[in-house]
Amino acid sequence: MRFSLPDSDSRFPIPDSRFPIPDSRFPTVYRQLDDDRIIETLERLRQRIIERFPTSSLARVSEELLAIAHESASHVAYLSKPNWPIRATVALAIAVMLAVVVTAAAQVRLATNIAGWPEFLQGVEAAINDLVFLGIAVFFLLTIETRLKRRRALAALHQLRSIAHVVDMHQLTKDPEQLLTNAPSTASSPVRTMTRVELGRYLDYCSEMLSVTSKIAALFVERFDDPVTLAAVNEIESLTAGLSRKIWQKISMLLNTADTGG
Repeated sequence: MRFSLPDSDSRFPIPDSRFPIPDSRFPTVYRQLDDDRIIETLERLRQRIIERFPTSSLARVSEELLAIAHESASHVAYLSKPNWPIRATVALAIAVMLAVVVTAAAQVRLATNIAGWPEFLQGVEAAINDLVFLGIAVFFLLTIETRLKRRRALAALHQLRSIAHVVDMHQLTKDPEQLLTNAPSTASSPVRTMTRVELGRYLDYCSEMLSVTSKIAALFVERFDDPVTLAAVNEIESLTAGLSRKIWQKISMLLNTADTGG
């Protein structure tokens, strides 16, 4: 009787040469965001907007977003590095506190006789209260660095949230239905001089700016593990995704009309 080995053992699969296994010693560059690449993408986007709409306010918004991106890169570099002066100060303060506690405990003389259980429980309660207050003080000192970094991150994220709303304001009056139906304008109607192609490009630029804004926000939690900052970043990502979805509804209207020859 002949026995033949199976082509592959499910417990020990044979690697396929068509799909090489990445070497863990050389981490790929696609596993985390790179602020330099984001800034490079934003610079190219700004140049595209300037070339097509040189006198539009959207070009100035793109320049402001690029400035915020450079500032955010410096903020992210600050968040990713330990603040050694603060850590040294905190360590010194905790050491002084512990030295004071140890010195005070060494000078306390325990009574050899206790009047009763009430007095004993009162002493235990006082000791527990002192330990609790000491723990709160140590926790406050240990979280100073995180709270300072969180304050700086939230201030920068607030700017990104604001500029996302500014981009949305610039696309509010860009209504494709008004362009396609040639509806009569009123005295307060905005002046619309864009063609269908220009309007599509303008809306696409707005969507790209919102996407880059969310990527800049995501940089803040790449190397800074803080739940409050992560919640703020998730809020910005949800905001930009919702605004971009609204813009793409307008773009889809333009594309569908172009397909039907309208």
